Amino acid sequence: MGEPLEAPFWEKGLRVAGLDEAGRGAWAGPIVVGAVILPPGRYPFRDSKKLSPKERERLAGEVRRVALAFALGVAGVEEVDRLGVLEATLLAAERALKGLRLPPQALVTDYLPLPTSLPLLAPPKADERSPTVAAASILAKVHRDGLMAELDRLYPGYGFARHKGYGTPEHQEALLALGPSPVHRKRFAPVAQAPLRFPQDP
Repeated sequence: MGEPLEAPFWEKGLRVAGLDEAGRGAWAGPIVVGAVILPPGRYPFRDSKKLSPKERERLAGEVRRVALAFALGVAGVEEVDRLGVLEATLLAAERALKGLRLPPQALVTDYLPLPTSLPLLAPPKADERSPTVAAASILAKVHRDGLMAELDRLYPGYGFARHKGYGTPEHQEALLALGPSPVHRKRFAPVAQAPLRFPQDP
């Protein structure tokens, strides 16, 4: 990973929280943001998208073991529809930060411009250059995958446990056959254009 992005903060003795999200581009399900504070050091954490489910589960346990603090923030489907993806992601990030048992003194995110008075680094692909962001991405992905598996049991037929709500051909076919479920994001064009066949929430 080379020199960690947070190294200059660590050298100043600052507690750094890394944040990353899972689910921003999905057609269904919540957005989840992880926040992690690690002690200075070298870590094996990598972008969660490049890990197998088994590797993510194992590394999630390692993150929880070594972290000084960690938390998750969730924005539900109704909040994504009401606020839009970016604002819902910022809301989930705010919830994650509030959940940390230690207050951070600097932040690193994966291209997420948080409104904050703290020192902030938010470059693209930070999850490839920051162990704290990579750790946050792992926790967020593992948690959201678990939520999507539960939604698959509640709303069978869409394949949520497999594609996690993202726009795959299987998901598109299910939308056309079944119509949107209550956990689909109505703002997204493929959902908005799908025929209404599923009993909607009142």
